Amino acid sequence: VQLQASGGGLVQAGDSLRLSCAASGGTFSRYTMAWFRQAPGKEREFVSYISWTGDTPLYADSVKGRFTTSRDDAKNTVYLQMNSLKPEDTAVYYCAADKSLRVGTRQAYLYDYWGQGTQVTVSS
Repeated sequence: VQLQASGGGLVQAGDSLRLSCAASGGTFSRYTMAWFRQAPGKEREFVSYISWTGDTPLYADSVKGRFTTSRDDAKNTVYLQMNSLKPEDTAVYYCAADKSLRVGTRQAYLYDYWGQGTQVTVSS
């Protein structure tokens, strides 16, 4: 399974971005998909996941109400719509896939596949 993340860029505070993560190989519709991010000098942190079951996505408190995760199983793609961006959202954003049929987890080490990351930079 290969994951290709895209959509990052340089924006100003308050702007929006939509990240995409396209999967190839495997059975995308059976994967719980997640987004993580890593800022310079910091550990990778959980952002959101969306279960293969179609249940409501889960978000980190830091992005709740501003970010929305969705998936299109027909396109093997998961999205992260980011609104009202803040400078503290600056990070490399990674998508990840969990093939275990687990409903969802915040633990990065439980994800089986990872994308290469896309840089999001928010200026103040």
